[in-house]
Amino acid sequence: MPDLATALAEHTDIAADDRRWLAAMVREWSLLADTSFSDLVLWLLDSDGSVFWASAEQRPNTGQTTLEHSVVGNVIPFASSLAITDAYVSGQIVVQRGFDLMAEAVPIIRNGRTLAVVELRSSHNHSRISSALDDYFIDTSRVLIDMLWRGVFPIEPPSDPPGSPGVPDGVIRTDNYGVVLFAEPKAIASYRRLGYVGDLEGCKLLELSETLGRLKTTVKGPEDAFGNRPREVYVESADAAVRLRVIPLSHAREPLGELVLCIDVTALLEHERRLTTKDATIREVHHRVKNNLQTVASLLRLQSRRMSSDEGRAALREAVSRVQSIALVQEILSATYDEMVPFDQVVDQLLFMVGDLASPSGTVTSHREGSFGMVPADAATSLALVVTELCQNAIEHGLGYQSGTLTVTARRNSAQLSVYISNDGAPLPAGFDIADTRSLGLSIVATLVDDLGGTFTLANNVGTPGTVATLELHLE
Repeated sequence: MPDLATALAEHTDIAADDRRWLAAMVREWSLLADTSFSDLVLWLLDSDGSVFWASAEQRPNTGQTTLEHSVVGNVIPFASSLAITDAYVSGQIVVQRGFDLMAEAVPIIRNGRTLAVVELRSSHNHSRISSALDDYFIDTSRVLIDMLWRGVFPIEPPSDPPGSPGVPDGVIRTDNYGVVLFAEPKAIASYRRLGYVGDLEGCKLLELSETLGRLKTTVKGPEDAFGNRPREVYVESADAAVRLRVIPLSHAREPLGELVLCIDVTALLEHERRLTTKDATIREVHHRVKNNLQTVASLLRLQSRRMSSDEGRAALREAVSRVQSIALVQEILSATYDEMVPFDQVVDQLLFMVGDLASPSGTVTSHREGSFGMVPADAATSLALVVTELCQNAIEHGLGYQSGTLTVTARRNSAQLSVYISNDGAPLPAGFDIADTRSLGLSIVATLVDDLGGTFTLANNVGTPGTVATLELHLE
């Protein structure tokens, strides 16, 4: 069963811009189905002119459907006796009444050409009890049908952002002065939540909303022929929030007020507030952890200055680097809401930090090549420690705390990360076996890489002086 985009591309010669417009219409036409209590079917004339294709359908949320089975993919012949054909050829709305079914064919005309026909199907034998509210809904649907026929509905760009309220959520109709003509019970309930206890009918909706809370317009579309704009508005009080979707209505000669769809989003607002508070708390925790780690690093640095043993000072200096690398990740986590860390920033700062290890014995030129990309937060700390240890190992053993070059190269392919940390110092000792090493740093690296599910090797450079440490990691 082809979707709309496929049907438009394979069975019609409609231009790309008009295809996008039809797709936008189908995204919004539930509004017409719900106000008219009708099923909608979009019929496209095949490029050879022999048949119409049923390429999309919409059932009403407010009434009984006449479509027991999907009709998408069905075809009907191009015959002059059909209302659909008559509407397509004449460019006029055609109504066909049967014993228990009424069908209305509305041609979709744009830029002087009939693009398609929207068929509205409704049953005479439904069990719905007619009411004044139903009359308002039907009257609104007649306006939408006229706008559809004239090519001004849907609004361009579409006035239906994700999460917008629909007809089942609550409906208000206003006149050209913003005075409420009718309000559906769910819409009234939304305003009750804001604290209003009177009758909405006869009130100026905008002025009333301003007295109940703060108004915030989040989406605003282009002006229609009468200078009115579709828009999304939030009304927020201290204890509640209501989202409004405002759609200007019009006739060919004059504006006809606005259709306002509304929904109580108080629970959603509370959820967003809790998430914001939680995010702020997490960021503050990361910030405090970072500060505490920096304090620990400072204490270790002070302790190293009081030690007379060169071996002890070197051990504390390495410990300072480890603590600082963890603090660095915490600092970046405290500045973002994401669970992903831009790891290039971490590496660049780590290289600046570990480069100080060679001073005053020599000058280490360090740089990064390639990109690590985004690294999951739960892997970032371990990876930062691994990079720190391998850089320290290269400076201490490869360069012997003398001058030289340290290069960190990253190759990222989707979730696969390859890291090469190389120096131009001394080669590995003869018979070196990483499994037999007693180095604390390399033991830390092996443990962390194993925890990350990766592999680690240390070898001499090929054809050039120095050594290279290679990491292969798969980051989900």
